[in-house]
Amino acid sequence: MSDTEFDIIRRYFTRQDSNRKDVITGIGDDAALLQVPAGMELVVCMDTLVDGVHFPTGTPAAAIGHKTLAVNLSDLAAMGAEPAWVTLSLTIPESGSDWLADFSQAFFKLADRYQVQLVGGDTTQGPLAVTVQAHGFVPDGLALRRRGAQAGDHIYVTGTLGDAGLALLLAGDAGADLQHRLDYPEPRVAAGQALRGIASAAIDVSDGLLADLGHLLESDQLGAALSLDDLPRSTAFSETVQRCGADARTLYLDLPLSAGDDYELCFTVPEAALQQLATAQAQFFCACTYVGRIEATPGIRCYTADGETYEPATAGYQHFGVSQHG
Repeated sequence: MSDTEFDIIRRYFTRQDSNRKDVITGIGDDAALLQVPAGMELVVCMDTLVDGVHFPTGTPAAAIGHKTLAVNLSDLAAMGAEPAWVTLSLTIPESGSDWLADFSQAFFKLADRYQVQLVGGDTTQGPLAVTVQAHGFVPDGLALRRRGAQAGDHIYVTGTLGDAGLALLLAGDAGADLQHRLDYPEPRVAAGQALRGIASAAIDVSDGLLADLGHLLESDQLGAALSLDDLPRSTAFSETVQRCGADARTLYLDLPLSAGDDYELCFTVPEAALQQLATAQAQFFCACTYVGRIEATPGIRCYTADGETYEPATAGYQHFGVSQHG
């Protein structure tokens, strides 16, 4: 006999211990009752992941459990927020115990790392889709936003770019390191918090650097110059691309710009705050790389090492219409 909705909630998603004092009532009532600490602003975000759209069909349940929370923590990180609570809406074709056990264990493993408590949600039957709403706190007036960059600001990104996109492109033949980057993205929560009062603007890279930096620039009617050779690429990415024959150079240049699914942070820093950034990097727990400058003229211009302009084939993932990846 299949588990009922309440069986699933009780067996896989209800914990007897409340690990946060700001949770007055969590799972088990009609709604959660939560308390925002004094002096803090509440940051709220929500993402939906759909089978065959946001992750390949057949992706392991553990990877889905991790990623569905990680992408929301990445949004909180881009605002400089401390994660606190999440709700989960889970639509599954059937109530298989192995799938649910793997999903929930990976979900809670990541939640525990960031002291995040699941406080409610919904479970229903249908095509596989997962929605998480995440809540976090940021001190009054210190939230990072897309708006605020100025001409002359330096542009940085955390981590490396293009790994997840290459794993998607090679459909399981990319090797363990690249596949892990696709299935288990690391939200840059510590980096986001360390950037409070330093970054003039920030955004997470989910749809590709060109697309997401474009959103940031659009907020202030600005442009940017990017140095393609400065874009951070992992060793696994570079070595794998070298084996792609005639497409190697195009992939090497294009994927870090437009592939998406990296969930790194892209942020801008004024010249006057560069020393503060250098000091704060010790708190990032990841690399941080300069990739270009903000310019007054709108548009993003990409340059190779020899100073030539480069036009990538795509500008990033499109949520409606023709998808550029996946």
